[in-house]
Amino acid sequence: MPMKLNLGTTQLDLELPVIMGILNVTPDSFSDGGQFSEPDSALRHAVSMANAGATFIDVGGESTRPGAADVSADRELERVIPLIEKIRGESDVLVSIDTSKPAVMVEAVRAGATLINDVYGLRREGALEAAAGLGTAVCVMHMQGEPRTMQESPHYDDVIAEVSTFLAEARDRCITGGIRADRIVIDPGFGFGKSPRHNLELLVNLRRFTELGLPLLVGLSRKQTLGHLTGRGVGERQAASLAAAVMAFERGANIVRTHDVEDTVDALKVVQAVIAAGNE
Repeated sequence: MPMKLNLGTTQLDLELPVIMGILNVTPDSFSDGGQFSEPDSALRHAVSMANAGATFIDVGGESTRPGAADVSADRELERVIPLIEKIRGESDVLVSIDTSKPAVMVEAVRAGATLINDVYGLRREGALEAAAGLGTAVCVMHMQGEPRTMQESPHYDDVIAEVSTFLAEARDRCITGGIRADRIVIDPGFGFGKSPRHNLELLVNLRRFTELGLPLLVGLSRKQTLGHLTGRGVGERQAASLAAAVMAFERGANIVRTHDVEDTVDALKVVQAVIAAGNE
């Protein structure tokens, strides 16, 4: 039976790859910081990604790049809530909220978000309780350390085993806390407290995480590891990002989070066609 994700009011079929378009309304995100901080440009970009094939628009109001400054809940709310409301008024596209703050989770869902995407894995005080009370879907991600310092010499004895154990425990903690299993997505957290070598090991062994029985989200778009491999700057990593997205999908990813929606949709259509032809 194809895997489905319960979004509260609807179920999302994950038999085919789902594209999540990234929309950071921040001045300091690593790739698109400042590009969409104005409401009109942010809305146009959201609608453009939806028209290009994005199922979700992932709205973030606080950068999680290494060294980024903290943002207050009030400031984050000012950035994301009006935009979520405008997106929902302009399009049927689903909205996810990229936040770790309970207050932002609550207001974002009220504004129309149907997925909470938390890089802290609902470990901050009150986050799990808030998400459970909202009855929407959640994505819990693995991160070693915290965003400001996570890339300062990350270390693992066995990165696959440690990330898998973390995600299994996060799954169980969510279920115990009142979030049904069919509302949970997991993310191994590429680039969050991992070296380039760790990220390559995660991608090679990505299918291991499907053994946890939950939808798998992967975000490799324009990441530093791709720059390390290619020597390209952050704005020149589209080809590398597409290669990573294709390999992630082939290894079991259900949701691909990307800056480059149209190109990623096309790339995964080709992969799907090849897989289908091979199964005939």
